[in-house]
Amino acid sequence: MSAPSASVSPPITHPAMPPGLVVLFLSLLLGIQPVTTDLYLPALPGLTAGFGASMAQAQLTLTSLLLAFGGAQLLLGPLSDRFGRRPILLWGMAAYTVAAIGSALAPAMEVLILWRTVQGAAMGAAVVCARAVLRDLYAPAAGARVMSQAFSGLGIIACLSPPLGGLLASTLGWRAALLMLAVFAAVTLALLALRFEETVQQKNPRALQPATLLRTWWLVLQHPTFIAFTLLTVGSYAALFTFLAGSSFVFIQVLGVGKTTYGLVLCSNAFAYFLGTFLCRRLLPRFGVRGTVAIAATLSLAGGSLVGILALTGWHSPWAIMLPFYLVMLGHGVHQPCGQSGAVGPFPQAAGAASALNGLGMMLAAFATGGWLGKHLDGTVLPLAYAIWFWSIVIALVGWTLVQKYGEPKP
Repeated sequence: MSAPSASVSPPITHPAMPPGLVVLFLSLLLGIQPVTTDLYLPALPGLTAGFGASMAQAQLTLTSLLLAFGGAQLLLGPLSDRFGRRPILLWGMAAYTVAAIGSALAPAMEVLILWRTVQGAAMGAAVVCARAVLRDLYAPAAGARVMSQAFSGLGIIACLSPPLGGLLASTLGWRAALLMLAVFAAVTLALLALRFEETVQQKNPRALQPATLLRTWWLVLQHPTFIAFTLLTVGSYAALFTFLAGSSFVFIQVLGVGKTTYGLVLCSNAFAYFLGTFLCRRLLPRFGVRGTVAIAATLSLAGGSLVGILALTGWHSPWAIMLPFYLVMLGHGVHQPCGQSGAVGPFPQAAGAASALNGLGMMLAAFATGGWLGKHLDGTVLPLAYAIWFWSIVIALVGWTLVQKYGEPKP
């Protein structure tokens, strides 16, 4: 295999899938990630108490899922380059459905952690192929706009998931919330089987050869544009994951927020993220990718700093976290479509591998953040607030420096 191309290929018009259908598939495939986390978070305290488990074990149901999610992408990305996106998506969504059912029926915390790990690995097929499909069909600049449309759909899914999870957990128990994940996966699998058409123009028969794979990874990892945009997505996702991993305990157990109300908190954050994707589409034509990311990085830093400062000065209330965190979520709605499309942009012939490495970076940061929170949550809001503050600084530094130097300059 030759080195992954860094050239920009023109947009592809796929005869069997109109643009609206492509956006729908991207929304569902990328949306499986917030469904898997956000819908189940309101049930996390309940399942922890039901199994008599520790907070560290409860965090493992999330962090093990995400570590498997990131690690599996290293294989699933090249597999999709070798065999195409469609078979990897179908097998991945089928495995996810089975794992979701297993999670809902788990008799012990250890079994639940095992099924969630399988679920995370299967989820990798959906997300890594979604990013690769975007590069199959669109050049990087156009891809950022299409990705922002898909993330708008993801925002709707993320907005609906927490209140639904809170309602199910409150009325039917935590198992019902986990079972809903299987319903979402089964519907997505059916749509893929019926309407998704292969997007890989030329499969790479040598994508899985060890020497080729190592060479491809090395070429991707040393590309400055990939590094810049991956660090942006890592910082942005880590800030979000910090909130997801720690907020259920802080809001429900420390601040006394009810499960259904907490679901609405997550929904409002998702709505802010949804607005951020619209902001992204408005800014891109005027400021380009670099300028858009720089503006969003300012929002991220302002929001994260306010969360930390208010906590430091003793303002411990749901609003003191929620209101400034909306700014972080607005920025997140810009950083993810720009970052994910930018990271795979230089590699039209190795989009799966580049997507996998980008996803792995985000999941490693999430795993480290979840592990840190599991050890440092102390019955106050401070660990959560300080971690959000830290990641907002990382976002700003990357968005104002590396992305400005190596990012795609044109919208």
